[in-house]
Amino acid sequence: MHPTAKVHPTAIIEPGACIGEHVEVGPWTYIGSDVEVGAGTRINSHVVLKGPTVIGKNNRIFQFSSVGEECQDKKYAGEPTRLVIGDNNIIREGCTIHRGTIQDQWLTSIGSNNLLMAYVHVAHDCVIGDNCIIANNVALAGHVIVGDSVILGGYTTVHQFCRIGDYSMSAAHTALFKDVPAFVMSSGNPAEAHGMNFEGMRRRGYSPELVSKLRQCYKIIYRQGLRTAEAIDRLESMESLPEIQLLIDSLKSSTRGITR
Repeated sequence: MHPTAKVHPTAIIEPGACIGEHVEVGPWTYIGSDVEVGAGTRINSHVVLKGPTVIGKNNRIFQFSSVGEECQDKKYAGEPTRLVIGDNNIIREGCTIHRGTIQDQWLTSIGSNNLLMAYVHVAHDCVIGDNCIIANNVALAGHVIVGDSVILGGYTTVHQFCRIGDYSMSAAHTALFKDVPAFVMSSGNPAEAHGMNFEGMRRRGYSPELVSKLRQCYKIIYRQGLRTAEAIDRLESMESLPEIQLLIDSLKSSTRGITR
C-alpha cells in the first residue's frame, strides 16, 4: 500500500492488494488480494472489490458496488479471469461488474471517462469504450460490446453478444436484441431505430453538411428497403468520410443483425 493512501480503519485490505498513491478507501470496504487500485481513486464505504482486477487512476466508486466478482455464467468454474477498468470513471451506488470467462477473452473491460449510474449491471466479457453514459438500472448481458460515447437510457436491457455502435443512444426502457449501428437512436421493446443522434452530433461540432450526409446514410439503411449488405454497398459509393466509415464498420461488424 502506498504511504499516501487514506484507508479507514474498518476497511479490510487483503495482503497482496496494490493500493496506489492518494487512494482513499472508506469504511467497511473490502479489497481482495488480487486487486490493483490506481492513484487518486476514491472508494466509498461498503464497496467490495475482488479480482483479478485492475482499476486505473482517478476513478470514483460509490457505496454498495460490487466490482470484480465472479460471473453468473453457469460454465464458470473458478478460473482467474480478469476485469480491467480505465481512468476517470464514476461508478455510482449498487453497480455490479463481473469478470470475464474463458469462453471469450478471459476479460471484462471498461475504458475511461465513463459514468455508470446507480444499479448498472455489467456482465462477464462485456467491453465498454470511453466517454459513455449508462443510466440507472441498465443491464448488459454477457459478451456485449459498447462503443465510445454511447448513451444508454435508464432500464435499457441488452441481450448477450449485441454490439452497440459509437455515438448511438437508447431511450429509457429499451430492450435491445440486435446490434445498433453507430449514431443510431433506438427505443421500444423490442427496440426499433428512430433516427440518428443529430443533437449529439451538433454538440460535438459536426457541420450541417456532415449532419446532412449522415441523415442521407440513415435513409439508405432504413428507408429504401435494402438489405444490410446492399446498404453497405451504397454507403461505400458515397464520399469517403471518417464518420461514414465508422457507420459502415459498425454495420459490417454486426453478427446478430441490426435494430430496425
